[in-house]
Amino acid sequence: MASILIIDDDESIRSFLKERLVYEGFNVLTASDGKEGMNLFNNNQVDLVITDIIMPDKNGFEIIIEMKKIRPDIKIIAISGIGLGMIKACLKAAKFSGAEYAFAKPFEMSSLLTVLYKLLKEEKTYQAFNNSAL
Repeated sequence: MASILIIDDDESIRSFLKERLVYEGFNVLTASDGKEGMNLFNNNQVDLVITDIIMPDKNGFEIIIEMKKIRPDIKIIAISGIGLGMIKACLKAAKFSGAEYAFAKPFEMSSLLTVLYKLLKEEKTYQAFNNSAL
């Protein structure tokens, strides 16, 4: 099964995503900031990255650009909960930086899983799970 790296400074989101993705059968690594995320990325073989955009130290834009320079084939999903007025521009910028998909928080977990399976070209579809919306 694929390995996924989650980078988000919000512990509750990191924890929820990890729990759900482990339930789906994925190997999951987590990082609480961009520096830790890049360290894990450089020292582990991951198939897909889910990164928050607005974080201290190293933001999601920097992470996406750095990861794509190292591994142009890495699949990245950006997520952000930035204020409503700026969310569209922020998500568009994430895609411009190299993310394959971008989601505004809160998002439907089923939508994230559908995209995740599509990017990983997994035959399986996501399993039913309580609290399917984040």
